[in-house]
Amino acid sequence: MSDNILRSIAVVGGGTAGWMTAAMLARVFGQRCEITLIESTEIGTIGVGEATIPPIRTFNALLGIDEKEFLRETKATFKLAIEFRDWTRLGDTYMHPFGAHGISSNSENLHHHWLKLRQLGDMTPLDDYSLCAVASKLNKGAAPSTDPDSIFSTIAYAYHFDASLYAQYLRKYAEARGVTRLEGKIVEVPLRGMDGFIEAVVLEDGRRVEAEFFVDCSGFRGLLIEQTLKTGYEDWTHWLPCDRAVAVPCELGGDFTPYTRSTARAHGWQWRIPLQHRIGNGYVYCSQHISDDEAIATLLANLDGKALAEPRPIRFTTGRRKKSWNKNCVAIGLSSGFIEPLESTSIHLIQSGILTLLTYLPGHTQEQADTDEYNRLLALDYENIRDFIIFHYYATERDDSPLWKYCRAMEIPQRLRERIELFKAHGRIPARTPYDLFALTDWIAVLIGQNVIPRSYDPQTDMHDVGEMRRRMENIRTQISRTAQALPSHREYLSRVMGD
Repeated sequence: MSDNILRSIAVVGGGTAGWMTAAMLARVFGQRCEITLIESTEIGTIGVGEATIPPIRTFNALLGIDEKEFLRETKATFKLAIEFRDWTRLGDTYMHPFGAHGISSNSENLHHHWLKLRQLGDMTPLDDYSLCAVASKLNKGAAPSTDPDSIFSTIAYAYHFDASLYAQYLRKYAEARGVTRLEGKIVEVPLRGMDGFIEAVVLEDGRRVEAEFFVDCSGFRGLLIEQTLKTGYEDWTHWLPCDRAVAVPCELGGDFTPYTRSTARAHGWQWRIPLQHRIGNGYVYCSQHISDDEAIATLLANLDGKALAEPRPIRFTTGRRKKSWNKNCVAIGLSSGFIEPLESTSIHLIQSGILTLLTYLPGHTQEQADTDEYNRLLALDYENIRDFIIFHYYATERDDSPLWKYCRAMEIPQRLRERIELFKAHGRIPARTPYDLFALTDWIAVLIGQNVIPRSYDPQTDMHDVGEMRRRMENIRTQISRTAQALPSHREYLSRVMGD
């Protein structure tokens, strides 16, 4: 061949990670590269990543997916925010809304005005300045606007969906574009003698699948990246001590919410994710402080409806591979690392791994510089998300259990400590880099939501007349409240979008 496009790529493992990878590779390369996905129904998948964040819309758009079809096929609902209950203290609730605070997309300094008015005695919750937060509390739905002067420009949204159905949907997409799926269990992974690169994978029935490049989507076990290439793992349990989860779906019940709920328990936290046909639930917990049976009992006692299956246990070690790309193998998804799904980042990390790989994917000759840069960028992505998750545990006032006492007192990464101290001084957030997933508005929502209130505000705020500031902030609250009240319910809005 005269071109430098890889002739063959093998994806090991299906599930969300495998089929997202195969679908995007097929979209980019079509018939120019032979793409094979190998999975075993005997092994199965984790399949509990049902809540997402707004970048998933970019991924679907790159694939050319029709939103109406996607919503129907995956039983998806819309997501405007994450509600956090009992994280700061028992009885306390706050929202991490998507989109910006204010009534236009350029209201970056709103929180400084909020801080000044708070010092003057105005205790209005920050949530009241977010259309996504207010609409979420009313169980309403709305579409964003591209007009920066529109109040709807402050809306951003993601989805809740059935991860297994999403994988099935992407499988159809990928196979229609030439991806070959092989059913079988891999029993051997031969390496090339000259450089230790993966040469092929051998299936239980003797079939041998050769490829120039391999993508490991085999889940926690890391069949290629760890079991074969011995890459190593960086353990973050000392910062994120929860090491187990139990998941169970239940019948629909309670409010049909356009947000994910995260409720802090004595020994971890519980998720609630509403889909069209059921609610996804799970309890992430620290096995040092609670038994598996007690965790299951806690979860089952806090469902909105009848359980639809037996609770499924999941064991994990929070952290990441020391290298996501080793030799001619890239790990995507759980094989690359795991950060508990507190901020719904699991599918984002799959997406990030895939799109970054497309930027640095080698040709017939692999260059170490590409590998090193990929690993550097993925490490930044993981570490930035890690720090955001650690903050939720660290910034608590709870002392009602050993877990929360430990988290309050633990040493945190230096970069996170510096970020917190900067915010405590004058409410400032470090400049965002391309691999900071969470923007200023995300950090502000969670910092203030967990009662980290700055000692002061940006001094330039004092350039504004206080009376005018009060009127402007009241006007923002009024517009947001009236707009949210006029919106259709989440269920009605979902039906409109799907054309029901």
